[in-house]
Amino acid sequence: MSQRYHNSEEMLERALQTIPLGSQTFSKSKVQFPYGVSPYFIARGKGSHVWDIDGNEYIDFINSLAAITLGYCDPDVNAAVKAQLEEGVIFSLPHTLEVQVAEKIVEMVPCAEKVRFGKNGSDATAGAVRIARAYTGRDRVAACGYHGWQDWFIGTTARNLGVPKATSDLTHTFTYNDIDSLIALFKEYRDQIAAVILEPMNITEPADGFLSKVQDVAHRNGAVLIFDETVTGFRFANGGAQEYFGVTPDLATFGKGLANGYPLSAVAGKAEIMRLMEEVFFSFTFGGETLSLAASLATMTKLQREPVIASIGKQGKKVLDGLAGLLEQHYAGHFAYLAGLPVWSFMILKDCDPYSVWELKTLFMQEMLARGIMTLGSHNMNYAHSDDDVTKLLNAYNEVLPILKDAVDNRKMADYLRCKPLEPLFKVR
Repeated sequence: MSQRYHNSEEMLERALQTIPLGSQTFSKSKVQFPYGVSPYFIARGKGSHVWDIDGNEYIDFINSLAAITLGYCDPDVNAAVKAQLEEGVIFSLPHTLEVQVAEKIVEMVPCAEKVRFGKNGSDATAGAVRIARAYTGRDRVAACGYHGWQDWFIGTTARNLGVPKATSDLTHTFTYNDIDSLIALFKEYRDQIAAVILEPMNITEPADGFLSKVQDVAHRNGAVLIFDETVTGFRFANGGAQEYFGVTPDLATFGKGLANGYPLSAVAGKAEIMRLMEEVFFSFTFGGETLSLAASLATMTKLQREPVIASIGKQGKKVLDGLAGLLEQHYAGHFAYLAGLPVWSFMILKDCDPYSVWELKTLFMQEMLARGIMTLGSHNMNYAHSDDDVTKLLNAYNEVLPILKDAVDNRKMADYLRCKPLEPLFKVR
């Protein structure tokens, strides 16, 4: 066992006795973090920093997979949750917070006329697809991007074990920024596609009016357009990517930043489609749980009151500009490049003969974690990230990029790696 991560590794061994992969979330599990050079359990977080159970401190640029927008333990969110806790968590009838949060989403999100709540992004995307099928009387779905664990989507990926073929056969994928790939699906399955669902943006920006073209193709063919804004909602703009890019879908799904890390998701959209939620069964015992709703109302109110999105964009631009300069300075373009927007950006590593991207990623994570930076290569900015945080991130990159370059250019990967490389995982985007 490593000295730095001794407690984490002991706890992982214990967790594996009762929890598959040792984690409830695949993207937080042992398959994502190289053993021997990574923490596996976090004890607490405050602002933009977290501490693992060995007491190591990190500036967090994962931010719970982009669920934290304001920062850990945001005082306004904490105060709202504590106040509601004194009143109760769940009741035998709806609480007025359900109405207040729904009204706030309608106020902020362009497509939102009616709203229903879930707990995870997967709940929301599955609900949106179900009502789109009910609205159109069709079964097939055209999908682009990652949309959660439910059968209708995950059956199209390599993680499809346990999904009936009859279900996975109803979802068809198309390529982002390739409108012809979507048109081809509508030609092949004429009058059969109920919905087009996509992340309005993930790594790559929409090119040549792509989102408007998707909207046009969907509507010309009688399909419902769904934006999966689980990540982009309340991050790209207060009204999400649909506000940022100026394209309004029929339905949209939200999660993550909706409640600054509390478990809440939502389906929102046109009233004529959302009314079908009165007939389509989409119901959760904890759908009206009040602590998450209180957190959401406090989060959205703060987004409107303070320059949250502008701030994370400003800090994120410093990261991108600084890192672009470092990539050039260290002649690192043959193994890394930048993607995304300032609020949600990435340094993408590439296969570089004779090493795979997984070997490079393992070395990258080993070195960044050792320097107190928690990242998977993404920069999921939050409102608490300070200039000092950005400086420390860039200083870490300035030290790590030469290591990566030396390992690649001089075939010295084995000299640097202190652990077994990560193994290839299924690609979600």
